[in-house]
Amino acid sequence: MTLELDSCSYSYRSWQPPVLESFSFSLPRGLTVLLGPNGAGKSTLLKLAASVIKPSVGSVRVAGADASTKAFRRQVAWMPQTITPMPSLTSREYVAYVGWLKGMSRRDAWDGAAKALARVELTKKAQTKTTRLSGGQLRRVGVAAALVHEARVLLLDEPTAGMDPHQRRVFRDILNGLAGEVDILLSTHDVADLAEEADYVTVLHSGRIIHSGTTQAFFSHTPPGTADGRAAEGAYTALLGNFGSD
Repeated sequence: MTLELDSCSYSYRSWQPPVLESFSFSLPRGLTVLLGPNGAGKSTLLKLAASVIKPSVGSVRVAGADASTKAFRRQVAWMPQTITPMPSLTSREYVAYVGWLKGMSRRDAWDGAAKALARVELTKKAQTKTTRLSGGQLRRVGVAAALVHEARVLLLDEPTAGMDPHQRRVFRDILNGLAGEVDILLSTHDVADLAEEADYVTVLHSGRIIHSGTTQAFFSHTPPGTADGRAAEGAYTALLGNFGSD
């Protein structure tokens, strides 16, 4: 399963310069962390990859299926930065509702919701109203909703924002468990966010990819003498420094 963006350009206003221009990217297998400062184009990349927005030029495909097709939407799932709880729905009802919106039958969506919640270790919260979940639990419900229709590509936009250290740890463990089944692209501006645990790291700066490769290749940019525990920060800073960024 390969998600590919080929020579894509996109601008939010016709009179503004494009956020991404002639942009190409292929998502590798496993877990890829997308790093970059605010405004680098990470959210735009994920929205294009999820077919939430369409490029003015270029194409987005997964396993040969174009982003405008049902086959594409069945394979690709997107979790935005903000997950809004629905006061009247339990976790299972919320996930099943999303599955139904994605074209599943009511029975398949209901059964799939239970399986999806189990994958993110929230079976015990299946009957809990979404408004009574913690922020970290609500994010995991968002992942379950993205997975309910058995997507093979999962796009996550700043999924750990606002989580405390324990919630981050639980979330990371869940993603690591999913990475063998689903190809994941996770965007963040926090260099500590999964960089050591990812299979690949891509760094975006001003709408351009300035690094894309294995995590080992990313860490090779760490300056000598960098303090223990700050290797990711050192590599990221060095890469951005080469392009005149703070």
